[in-house]
Amino acid sequence: MVDYASLVSSGLGKKVATTFGLPRPTTLRRHKAGDSLINGAVLVAAHGDQGPIADRARALLEQAGVLTATQPSTSVAGVVLDLTGIATPADLETARAVLAPALKTLAPTGRIIVATRPPETATDPAQAAARRAVEGIVRSTAKEMRAGGTANTILVEDGADANVDATLRFLLSGRSAYVDAQVFRVGAGTATAPEDWERPLAGKVAVVTGAARGIGASIADVLARDGATVVCVDIPAAGGPLSEVANRIGGSALQLDVTAPDAGAKIVEHANARHGGIDIVVHNAGITRDKLLVNMEADRWGSVLDVNLLSIIRMNEALLGEGGVRDGGHLVLVSSIAGIAGNRGQTNYGASKAGVIGYVEALGRDEALAARGITVNAVAPGFIETEMTAKVPFATREVGRLMNSLSQGGKPVDVAETIGYFSWDANAGVTGNVVRVCGQMMLGA
Repeated sequence: MVDYASLVSSGLGKKVATTFGLPRPTTLRRHKAGDSLINGAVLVAAHGDQGPIADRARALLEQAGVLTATQPSTSVAGVVLDLTGIATPADLETARAVLAPALKTLAPTGRIIVATRPPETATDPAQAAARRAVEGIVRSTAKEMRAGGTANTILVEDGADANVDATLRFLLSGRSAYVDAQVFRVGAGTATAPEDWERPLAGKVAVVTGAARGIGASIADVLARDGATVVCVDIPAAGGPLSEVANRIGGSALQLDVTAPDAGAKIVEHANARHGGIDIVVHNAGITRDKLLVNMEADRWGSVLDVNLLSIIRMNEALLGEGGVRDGGHLVLVSSIAGIAGNRGQTNYGASKAGVIGYVEALGRDEALAARGITVNAVAPGFIETEMTAKVPFATREVGRLMNSLSQGGKPVDVAETIGYFSWDANAGVTGNVVRVCGQMMLGA
């Protein structure tokens, strides 16, 4: 069956789309080994004389061999705008003066990144208003961008400027193809840049639950590609495909029901015995048992909460205990757009995924984890093309694909790339974040 994107890319389809003003999805720029950080020059600008993030961006681009532009009217592949120096809403004129002309000449799959300080650390209400307004500017700009372009915000805490490089790299690169209109918070921490940005996870041991197929298998692939040794975890019934994934990436397979009381302890035992420890844990295992709430049975409700949320809390008792995740490690949890916007017939699933967000935000504030240098973040996928979504009725599936600013569904690799980013030691200052991988889906906050 031909999908919408394929149809409007065909000869006749292009004519029909042009005639009726229908959206024509652009092929997104996704990361490939050996790619340039970005496919063209990047405009770097700042408000006033205070531009610490702009300075770091220029140094990063020079190191990566990317040209830096200084004029908004110049044709560029990306824009980095430093608004850390704004004091009042009047200062937001800088955003208009830089972004408006840049949008006219921005190359396909272009990137816009705007950095400022967190509103809650402002010195007065006017400054807080200006900083919060930046998010509105960026989200709206993202909806004006064409040809697969994205726009995102970085909130950099005072004193954390040195930790912003990894986030700039991620957002400029093809790794962030389906991440649009999101807010990244960068705080304190001892960030360590990798020796090779093509293999930022070299020497690390990662655990991925639900790794036998779909998004989980893609996560395992990306982490292994980036240098990690991966422990692939899934239920015994998925033992065949689980072994295939583990063998393909040179990792190990662990058949395990994540809801078992000793699941966390078994993961710790396996990882230590086979690989010498754990640096990264990705809680991806999840199920759906959809039904309208009015007809929802207790076992259908309970099984989803148990797999998607309670099992994570139980496993983390062992994973964050003695012999578990090493200091400086990273936990990444998979939430969902359903946990933000809700979904008809998925009250149990929405509850579990919203619970994941609350759990991550709480652990991101945990002083004991902070003292150990352990980061905790979450991704919330939108419409991702998987075997499950392929079974959705055609009309519903096409609406899901088109209900975002990029006019297409994402791929499992898009979720995996964001999880990989959260797993970098260069992101020691990035914790408590929940990032939607949804192409700026027109649902939710």
